[in-house]
Amino acid sequence: MAKILEKLGNTVIAGFVLAVVLLIIVVLWHKQGAAFDRAWWSFLFRWLHVLSGIMWIGHLYYFNFVQIPGMPKIPAEQRPAVTKVIAPSALFWFRWGAMATLITGLILAWLNGYLIDAIAIGLTDGVPKHTMIGIGMWLGTIMWFNVWFVIWPNQKLALGIVQTDDAGRAKAGRTAMLFSRTNTMLSVPMLYAMVSAQNTF
Repeated sequence: MAKILEKLGNTVIAGFVLAVVLLIIVVLWHKQGAAFDRAWWSFLFRWLHVLSGIMWIGHLYYFNFVQIPGMPKIPAEQRPAVTKVIAPSALFWFRWGAMATLITGLILAWLNGYLIDAIAIGLTDGVPKHTMIGIGMWLGTIMWFNVWFVIWPNQKLALGIVQTDDAGRAKAGRTAMLFSRTNTMLSVPMLYAMVSAQNTF
């Protein structure tokens, strides 16, 4: 077991294997298989959407609840460990988690037949569920845009991945922080809209 857990790749693969084993056990127990129809594909992409969203929003919350408030408490000589090693790696998973969440969400909406109605926030059909899921999708899209086109370019400057002077680095760091805080704020109504669309309407 330790061999599986010592390497992250092996741990993730084991997680997916356990999910497949769980599926097989339930299918054999109830003697009812997965149909691999449109509903199954919809479920699969909802699951991938949730996994991607956890990766994305988990990193967003890590930055805002842990790293940003914790940086001033770290001695100056130890900060390069965060800015040169931890932050670039966390930002990689952060931005690709955002991309995967957006793509799986769009595929999920298409599979469920409400992509256009959700994009139009229910104005095309008057369905409250489509309004709520559409609001969630638009908020998520704004957040995705902030990640890729504001936070990441400014973080590259702030972390020294792209060279700039001290003033430019400080300005970029502040801009990245403010847009990261914007995404944290937007995540609350975004998640409310997504969950309520599935459970309230």
